[in-house]
Amino acid sequence: MAVSVKRRKDIAQALTLLAPRMPFYDAEKIREAACAPHMRALTPQNAVRLAALAYIRHTYTDYDKLRDEGLDKDSALYWINDQVIEILTQWSATNLISDSGHSIMP
Repeated sequence: MAVSVKRRKDIAQALTLLAPRMPFYDAEKIREAACAPHMRALTPQNAVRLAALAYIRHTYTDYDKLRDEGLDKDSALYWINDQVIEILTQWSATNLISDSGHSIMP
């Protein structure tokens, strides 16, 4: 089933609000991921949040390498936390960081 025009607009708006300085190329990839069928039950904001964090994790960090080396998910997330926060800060997306300001983990 195709994503509705309204859903696409809501996701685009959420992306702009959550990460206003995100480069266009990255925004396109995240917008695509947020429109995926398995994200349909989520609010646009939550779909964008999850898509953005996953995109950053797999594109800008050593997460996949750490997992390939045998680290479990939580340990790998711990080791890439600062890298993710750095990207979120560059994108003015600090509202995607936890309330403590030091973690991407909820």
